Amino acid sequence: MDILLILVNVTVFTLMLTIGINHSLGQLTALWREPGVLLRSLISVLVVVPVVAIVLLWLFDLPPYIVTALAVLAAAPGAPLTTRRSQMAGADLTYVSTLQLTLALLAVAATPLILAIFYALFELTIEHVSPLEVASQVARVTFLPVVVGLVLQLAAPKLIAKARKPLNILANILFLLLAFAIIVAIAVVPDLREGLGVGWAAYAAILILAVAAIVSGHLLGGQRLDRRAGLATATLARNAGLAVFILGLTESGYPSIPVVVVYMLLGSVTALPYGIWIKRRISSNHLEE
Repeated sequence: MDILLILVNVTVFTLMLTIGINHSLGQLTALWREPGVLLRSLISVLVVVPVVAIVLLWLFDLPPYIVTALAVLAAAPGAPLTTRRSQMAGADLTYVSTLQLTLALLAVAATPLILAIFYALFELTIEHVSPLEVASQVARVTFLPVVVGLVLQLAAPKLIAKARKPLNILANILFLLLAFAIIVAIAVVPDLREGLGVGWAAYAAILILAVAAIVSGHLLGGQRLDRRAGLATATLARNAGLAVFILGLTESGYPSIPVVVVYMLLGSVTALPYGIWIKRRISSNHLEE
C-alpha cells in the first residue's frame, strides 16, 4: 500500500506537470471566456451529481459510512486523472484541462458548501471540513505542478520543447502502471479486498450515479462531440484524492475510503463503452470533414 501511495503521488504530479508544459496560460483560462459553456459545465459537475446523489441516498437504505463516502465524492470535483481519461475518449484536452483547473479552484468553496447540504440532510460519520483544508490539498496536488510546468515553459522553452514528448510518454506509462497497481493491490491486500464488499444496494447506487454523470455531461456538453466527451468524463471523474484526504482527517472516515475505490472501479467500467462509442463518433465526424 505504501508503494501504491507513492505511485499515486508521482503519477498525479507528472500528469499535472504535463498540463503545465503542454498548455499556455491563455489556453488554461480559455473556458473563462465562454461563459455559456462554463456555466453548463459547472452545472453538470457541481449541481447534477450532488442532486442525483441526494436522491439516491434517499431511495437506498445505505450504512452511514457509504452515505458519507458518496457525499464526499459528490462534493469533490476536479479529478487530476481527468485529462488522461478524457484523452482516451477523444475529448478536447484544452477544454478538459481548463475545466479541471477551474473545478479545482472552485472546490475550495464548493466542497465545504456541498458537504454542508449533505450534513443537513444525512448523518455523516466525519467532521466538517474547512475551505482552508481543501485549499491546501488542491494547491499541493493540482496547482503546484501546473505552475511548475508553466514556469519551466517560460524559463527554459528549448529544454521543455525537447522534454515535452518524453514527459508525455512517461505520464502515459505511469497512468497505466497505476491502473495495474490498483488491480494488484486489490488482489494482494485482504483488508482492501474485503472493504470492496459494500453490498448490492451500494453497487446499484454507485452505478446509477456514474451513469447519470455521463449522461449529464454528454447532454450539457454542447454541440461539439469532443467537448461532450470531455464533460461526461469530467462529471464522472470525482476527485478521489481529495475525497480520501477529507475522509482521512478523522478516524471515523477510514471505513468509507474503500467505497471511493469502488466508485473509481465501477466508474471506469461504466465509462468504457461510452468512451469507445463517443471516440468512434468523433473520428467519424473528422473523416467526413
